[in-house]
Amino acid sequence: MKIGLPELIVVFIVALLVIGPDKLPEYARHLGEALRAFRSASDELTRDLKESVAEPPAQPEQKPPAPEETLKTEGEEAT
Repeated sequence: MKIGLPELIVVFIVALLVIGPDKLPEYARHLGEALRAFRSASDELTRDLKESVAEPPAQPEQKPPAPEETLKTEGEEAT
């Protein structure tokens, strides 16, 4: 769904009638700041998700079992 030029003009005229010409720049500024904050948060979330998928967190290395913990073969006796 895209908004064309005629629809944008109608929205601007309605906003001008409802808000008034004095307050319209102030409301437009607040709307711009809100959209900027939303875009920043969205970009940050997207970046975090891409990083977590691309590079999974490092897992600690598992040490091999100590020699006394290894399984003994059938022919060996326990000491």
